[in-house]
Amino acid sequence: MNEVKRDVVFPPGRRALYERNRYSPAIRSNGFLFVSGQVGSRDDGSPETDLEKQVRLAFDHLNAVLLAAGCAFDDVIDVTVFVVDPETNFETIWKVIPDYWGSEPYPTLTGVGVTWLYGFQFEIKVIAKLPQASPS
Repeated sequence: MNEVKRDVVFPPGRRALYERNRYSPAIRSNGFLFVSGQVGSRDDGSPETDLEKQVRLAFDHLNAVLLAAGCAFDDVIDVTVFVVDPETNFETIWKVIPDYWGSEPYPTLTGVGVTWLYGFQFEIKVIAKLPQASPS
């Protein structure tokens, strides 16, 4: 049986958090980067309590993963966001998005309202095209 090794990408300074929680921050595969959900955690892994700061931290963590893989948010083609209590939290979250989203054309987006995110209010996961992959 062939053992396939995953091509894991770790952002600087957070490897212990991923190892403790037993998952990979991102995996390169077939010209794409699949990034695990990123939350607005502090250095110790605990949630930032201020929602706007939490969203900014989630994007900062996402951008660190993208950068470690040689990507930027402009390489993102698909986004999924998870929001606790979206009716209450949407406006606060969405006012932060333009600071990170870039210009048109925008990536695809799926928003999911959830009841629990391990103490967080917002999580973002993406699929990005690796720069060395040929354009389609």
